[in-house]
Amino acid sequence: MAFFRFLFNLLWFLLGGVFMGLAWWLAALLCFVSLIGIPWGRACFVIGIFTFFPFGKQAVSRKSMTGQSDIGTGTLGLIGNILWFLVLGIWLAIGHIASALACFVTIIGIPFGIQHLKLALIALAPIGQMVVTNHEAESGRYIR
Repeated sequence: MAFFRFLFNLLWFLLGGVFMGLAWWLAALLCFVSLIGIPWGRACFVIGIFTFFPFGKQAVSRKSMTGQSDIGTGTLGLIGNILWFLVLGIWLAIGHIASALACFVTIIGIPFGIQHLKLALIALAPIGQMVVTNHEAESGRYIR
């Protein structure tokens, strides 16, 4: 199983995943221009790394994994996600959807297209989410 995860991540990275990962990092740099955007920038860097190598990991609600509310999972997180969506989220989601459509052209690209659609959903509302391994997500708890 680990071999296939490695193989899919390698193919993903070489066949275009690097471009969307860099797009997330560019969004992070744009967020860091202002002090107000730092929380979004941090989330973009984490999701950018996830975008480089997404197989074997997933994004889940931080509240469901830790069992605790924080500033990103409450009302301020909702407001932050709305602002994010209006400024950068929609553009990253469009990029992932366009990449997914390109991947769906071939049968081999279908798993990559599905992954792009998952990342498009994350692009719409990244605040309050965390990236964990599939094992951590299945167990329902975050292991540090």
